[in-house]
Amino acid sequence: MIGGLMALLIFATAAVSYFYTPYDPNRMNLKERFLSPSAAHWLGTDQYGRDILSRVMKGAINSLIVGWVAVGIGLSFGVFLGSLAAYWRGWRDEGIMRLADVFYGFPAVLSAILITSILGPGMVNSMLAIGIFYIPIFARLTRGTSLSIWKRDYVTSARAVGQTNRSIIWSTILPNILSPLIVQATVQFAIAILAEAALSYLGLGTQPPHASWGRMLN
Repeated sequence: MIGGLMALLIFATAAVSYFYTPYDPNRMNLKERFLSPSAAHWLGTDQYGRDILSRVMKGAINSLIVGWVAVGIGLSFGVFLGSLAAYWRGWRDEGIMRLADVFYGFPAVLSAILITSILGPGMVNSMLAIGIFYIPIFARLTRGTSLSIWKRDYVTSARAVGQTNRSIIWSTILPNILSPLIVQATVQFAIAILAEAALSYLGLGTQPPHASWGRMLN
């Protein structure tokens, strides 16, 4: 309940910042550098005299976008590859899973640092880097849960009435593995926000003048 309320607060902050922030998040005023929290600036100002509350509000948008897109990339490709592996079995299944193990063997932040170092810093590359790391996570989960579903009696019944394998995957397999995928997606969504903040802290994530929680921490 407490975690849910905190998440709703962040979503609400991001939604409000689309229409309103106390000040322009990028407006600099060197005469107001490092002001303490006050009625005028609830969270004070930074080294350039920018209102910190306004930048926190705008930074929430970037963090949520990175989380959604990164999880979307990992979920889409991961479910596709995991479903194929569970259906194919044999050497193709082993090939996909061993490749997933190779990617999964690297920590998320290190993988993201490697990819953004190659592609260059930026918000888009951060989303791509984090999303690529998520693909093997969702692929392994999809394969494991799908294998158990393929053995169920209702799948056998679907085959008996003439359903194609593609139809079984869409109408029977995927709906029955949706619950664990949703749970995993919510966990990885939070990790994606932390990963983006870490990349921004290192200068590889969201670039100035856009607000970023990681860069603000830096």
